[in-house]
Amino acid sequence: MAYSVKSKKSGKTYFLHTKEVTLAAGRKQRIYYFAGVAETNAIDALPEGYEVMENARTGLPMLRKKK
Repeated sequence: MAYSVKSKKSGKTYFLHTKEVTLAAGRKQRIYYFAGVAETNAIDALPEGYEVMENARTGLPMLRKKK
């Protein structure tokens, strides 16, 4: 089951996804993002050391490193 978060502002549910991208210099980096539909690259848990926050203006969830 994919990790999900419900927006306090809109009430919509978002699912956490991850994928590996290649940057301009050829370096690979793992990115995390939320989407409205759980797809094949959805993950089951938050990555260690991260927490979910919600953008106050848009209501979209975002990951940030724990403080």
